[in-house]
Amino acid sequence: MPDDTSLLNTAKVNPNTLSKELLLAVLRNENSQDLQRSLEELDAESLHLHLDTDKKKMAFWINLYNANIITALRAHPEYYEPAVRSDFFKKRLISVAGLQLSFAEVEHGLIRKSQWEYGLGYFRTWFPENFERQNRVNQVDYRAHFALNCGAKDCPPVAVYTPETLETQLQEQTRAYLTKTTIFDKASNTAKVTSLFSWFRGDFGGKNGIRKILKEQKLIPQKSRVKLSYRNYDWTLDLNNYILPN
Repeated sequence: MPDDTSLLNTAKVNPNTLSKELLLAVLRNENSQDLQRSLEELDAESLHLHLDTDKKKMAFWINLYNANIITALRAHPEYYEPAVRSDFFKKRLISVAGLQLSFAEVEHGLIRKSQWEYGLGYFRTWFPENFERQNRVNQVDYRAHFALNCGAKDCPPVAVYTPETLETQLQEQTRAYLTKTTIFDKASNTAKVTSLFSWFRGDFGGKNGIRKILKEQKLIPQKSRVKLSYRNYDWTLDLNNYILPN
């Protein structure tokens, strides 16, 4: 892998390369200061012009979110104490293109297309900032919920995304995570599922959409109206839940 200096000195580097290399450096416990600085100094207009497809936007923002979550919580695990954890996601700890963004702004504004954080996926944020409108996805993809890792034990594992492999990776991550977290009880005709389905139900198309997804993954019977039960989320801090590329 090229070192940070060579990355910064080549004209071929683009924002997706930087976010990918940042996440790799963080996962490998390598020095990432130059990469962080380069992301901070990106020109906002150049970033907008580069992020011209949803695949580029998704890969960029997911990698940046996950890299900064791990970096912040390694340095300050106290941010994850139950009494202050909700405040952590509102801290502006992500530096990019001359701005300071919070994890909530990246997740709900840029990756979920300006969804109100507490709206369960049914209500948009009114009058988002210009940067958000320019750089958010055009179409919400529910599979992003199985790629973002907020530091909890029950979060999906961190993977390193590229626009070219994003579709395959999201399919694989979704299948693996739902297979791991879904339990179907035939006797009660009930599927016990991840709380992510409850918190962001509108992103999944409501209960009928959730059932459709579970049927697509062959986790519940195809011809039955299965009842849904949401599992408790394990918020234990776990920063070692990741998949390094070969």
